[in-house]
Amino acid sequence: MNEDFSNVHLFSGSSHPELTAEIAKNLSLTLGDRKIKKFPDGETFVQIMDNVRGRDTYVVQSVALDPNEYLMELLILVDALKRASARSIVTILPYYGYCRQDRKDGPRVPITAKLVANMLVTAGATRVVTMDLHAEQLQGFFDIPVDHLYAWPLMAEALTGVDTKQLVVVSPDIGSVKLGRAYANALGVELAIVDKTRLSPDRVEMATLIGDVKGKDVLLADDMCSTAGTLVSAAEACQKKGARKIVAAITHGLFVGEALKRIEKSPIELVYVSNTIPMTKGLLASPKFVSVSVASMFSRAISCIHSKESISSLFVCK
Repeated sequence: MNEDFSNVHLFSGSSHPELTAEIAKNLSLTLGDRKIKKFPDGETFVQIMDNVRGRDTYVVQSVALDPNEYLMELLILVDALKRASARSIVTILPYYGYCRQDRKDGPRVPITAKLVANMLVTAGATRVVTMDLHAEQLQGFFDIPVDHLYAWPLMAEALTGVDTKQLVVVSPDIGSVKLGRAYANALGVELAIVDKTRLSPDRVEMATLIGDVKGKDVLLADDMCSTAGTLVSAAEACQKKGARKIVAAITHGLFVGEALKRIEKSPIELVYVSNTIPMTKGLLASPKFVSVSVASMFSRAISCIHSKESISSLFVCK
């Protein structure tokens, strides 16, 4: 990257400093200096130590694993930059917290994804960069520009060791069909779909497998995995239909509760997971998980924004 980043300051929240450091290295940037600490009563204190007056600033924060803490910290960081007279404040959210609460699916429930969008704009964000939103229409919740990136090109590249001659991509549910098709097109293979019935937030009963996986290798492709109920049920459904080897590609690996144990006991042999969310010690210790870095994607996005080039030409999901 040959761009002049002398007017750019890249700051890291405390949720994923490793990813931010990798992005900074790709851009040959020194991370911005900021102080984040807690008052005795638990309130968050932030101070920007660099002079950012009239500068373009970027803040990286993945709102996951401790979403309430990291969201509030992000809002305070953005507010501090605004009051320090930064020219622009681009919030980079590798994982957009509260993204699944995007509509009223019951009486008297909030649309929290919209609430988060409102708070970011009110705090002072001038642009949002995020990856693999659970529902792409969330972009319409913002009154500022949103750059929506996709992890599948990097994930597909990481799958070069997988034999595609007998491979079929399987979407674990209807909602991930578009993502599954992107993987299928990138790898030049067929797509199958699992139709699921959800019994509760952490229990899924699989209903129908649409497509043929008998005697084939399966790649389960999904944007996120939380409790692993959907993923494991889809793997079991494919195994029952005669699938041979089963691997998975997940953008956002939340893996909460009993997710790790479920996957380790499942027919899934490997899980390729991006580093939009930090991998826990349990995941790092498990031979079933392979981390795929998306830092280069965010680095390219920052470069495009800074040089006023098109991002859509680089990252549009086909």
